[in-house]
Amino acid sequence: MIKNYIKSAFRSLLKNKGFTAINVLGLALGLATCMLIVFYVFDELSYDKYNINIDRIYRINSDIKFGGNEKSYAVAPAPTAGALVNDFPEIEQAARFRSMGGNKVKKGNQDIQEDRMIYADPAVFSVFTLPMLYGNSATALKETHSVVITERIAKKYFNSTNVVGKVLTFNDTSQYKITGVITNIPKQSHFNFDFFIAMPGLAESREDMWFNNNFSTYILLKPGADAGKLNAKLTTFMHQHAGPQLQSILHLTFDSFEQGGNYFRLNLTPLKDIHLKSNREAEMDANGNIQYVYIFSAIALFILLIACVNFMNLSTARSANRAREVGVRKVLGSPRKYLIAQFLTESIILTLAGAIIAVFTAWLMLPLFNQLSGKDLVVTPQIVLWLLPLLLLFVIIIGCLAGSYPAIFLSGFQPIQVLKGKLATGFKGGGLRSFLVVFQFAISIFLIIGTMVIYNQLKFIQNKDLGYNRDHVLVVQNVKSLGNQAKTFKQEVKQLSGVQDASLTGALPTGNYGNSSSLFKSPVPDQKNAILPQVWTVDEDYIPTLGMKIMLGRNFSNKLPTDSSAIIINESAAKMLAFSNPIDQKLYKPIDQQLKSLKAYHIIGVVKDFNFKSLRDNITPMVLMFDEDRGALSIHFTSANIPSFIAQVKNKWTALSPNQQFGYSFMDKDFDAIYRTEQRIGTIFIAFTSLAIIIACLGLFGLAAYATEQRTKEIGIRKVLGASISTIVGMLSKDFVKLVLIAIVIATPLAWLAMQKWFLQGFAYRQDISWWILALAALGAITIAFVTVSFQAIKAALTNPVKSLKSE
Repeated sequence: MIKNYIKSAFRSLLKNKGFTAINVLGLALGLATCMLIVFYVFDELSYDKYNINIDRIYRINSDIKFGGNEKSYAVAPAPTAGALVNDFPEIEQAARFRSMGGNKVKKGNQDIQEDRMIYADPAVFSVFTLPMLYGNSATALKETHSVVITERIAKKYFNSTNVVGKVLTFNDTSQYKITGVITNIPKQSHFNFDFFIAMPGLAESREDMWFNNNFSTYILLKPGADAGKLNAKLTTFMHQHAGPQLQSILHLTFDSFEQGGNYFRLNLTPLKDIHLKSNREAEMDANGNIQYVYIFSAIALFILLIACVNFMNLSTARSANRAREVGVRKVLGSPRKYLIAQFLTESIILTLAGAIIAVFTAWLMLPLFNQLSGKDLVVTPQIVLWLLPLLLLFVIIIGCLAGSYPAIFLSGFQPIQVLKGKLATGFKGGGLRSFLVVFQFAISIFLIIGTMVIYNQLKFIQNKDLGYNRDHVLVVQNVKSLGNQAKTFKQEVKQLSGVQDASLTGALPTGNYGNSSSLFKSPVPDQKNAILPQVWTVDEDYIPTLGMKIMLGRNFSNKLPTDSSAIIINESAAKMLAFSNPIDQKLYKPIDQQLKSLKAYHIIGVVKDFNFKSLRDNITPMVLMFDEDRGALSIHFTSANIPSFIAQVKNKWTALSPNQQFGYSFMDKDFDAIYRTEQRIGTIFIAFTSLAIIIACLGLFGLAAYATEQRTKEIGIRKVLGASISTIVGMLSKDFVKLVLIAIVIATPLAWLAMQKWFLQGFAYRQDISWWILALAALGAITIAFVTVSFQAIKAALTNPVKSLKSE
């Protein structure tokens, strides 16, 4: 019996090749797209899962409000880790990381800049799952000048992994003994370093200072410990340990400190939440965003729904043509359950074919998707193990859902009515089909509006006046490796043809530079006259090189000795300080951690506010100090021949230091990198929206063909009576366009609300959703629907009426 069902199903499907192809193609496209998004979401959710104790690992964060500024840090004071282990028996281990930037590592005669370096406590191997191939994890980082490296680095420098006991030379002077080699850290990790340097060699790690936040601190709770209860105890913990220092520095208790509107608090973030739910200052690496996971999951669901709706729509529409077949079968004695089984078999075969094509399509599209998303997704055995059962379940559910309506509906016909032709056919009266068309086009319009909003916001970011010039600025990195020759390099570069100016500093608005420091309006530290701005060290060429604008006062000058104690503030700082005229006013900066000695700085200028962070954040107070910083050299140039200009700069570099690696970037590209996630999301949105529209149009095309076929004789009669082609096309199109208009009314407000809440709220500076975006999306949807339907309508209108009426 089953064999007969399958044979009959194949015959029926092959008889209607066009509808079969449209059905299978639409379902395959939707399912393939859904699988790609599932791979992406699965990858995002898998971060840090390689840690065996992930459910027991937490990071210590700092939340600070002082001097009118609020800061949320992913780091904590140096003594926090040790004090937590001593005070709370529920903590099994605590470990710290401290980033001090990269170093040059010698390989033969070559010096290679390595930036993936971190100072680490010996306990990191107890807290995190970092399997050691060679060496003893318990003692590997206990001695100063010892380092643990990954197997990738071991192969890079020694062509072997068993390198324990060998020595690496940093910055031509410091030698570090390799005491361990660990496996490469998985890409799905919120930190990914290649060099772990022993923390005992860092004097800062032993300081008992509770108001400097520089250490990424993690704790491992004992099994069964309650993180919520521990989190509630951290306020008292901070009061006990930091209270005496607060009293010594500001002569305040924590209660009076908080009564003044300030606070300094510690809290916990679960390790499993860091990648997607944490966006603090001083994160170990660029994190993802849980909102984007929600958005992509919703898109996957939407596209799958469109594909399934499409499939069901075409199945129910086409089934009406088989009413006579059902009538004949019932007259010949076929039971209703056999008819239901026949229709369900056909539907499941179609769904199975779509699923098989979808698997191969997703596999072929995976490299392109990786390129768009910036991922490196691969199909692993683990993915196959859960994907195949899920696909099988999908085939059964969708096959049964799509086949159930025609199966139950048609199998219930009375044979005598069917054979007399009393069964109503045609597009009109298909309430379910109309609902499904509205549903899938509402989703398509929703995605179109979302895509346009993202594109418009990205365009706004690209064109916004940031307060500085990022075009034609070459950034030469790691200039500190030149040592005392850094200034010579700058002066020689400034002599090159086409160079407008050059500035020697690592404090750049397109970098990940951050340095907050307390400043006071009086020489006596007091929370009432304090501010907590960003404090950047720059040279006299910084402002002209980046094209910034001085609003009041003047720029730094290396010809004025008094400028060694001069500062320039931004407009936000001037507003917060509330000086009637900030020029020549003084601010006082602590020169020791206990705030016992403060240095006076006089304000010589106010620079126009510039976005030194992402446009997701508001501009906060900034103070520029005149001092030496050899982090990078920014070169503003006008040369049209960029490769030639870079070669000239490189020659200057090589002449001064032939063994040092020359690295550079362009400031506009660095700026774009800040919004790389949004750009990728915009590209993926466009791709998926296009696929959703194609799938919806495939269904509309099939329905238009079906409706046209049902009205063939009506069209013939109208043509004989003198109806024009445009009249017939309008007649056939209006029913579909009407449904699209209903979809527009439903989707437009929902899309507006969703994009305001899910996307634009993440930007402090954003472009509002203009009316023309909604209007353009609506017009686009109507045009797409009309063009799709018109193809079939024009084809029917051009048919010779003799052919359609010859059987009458």
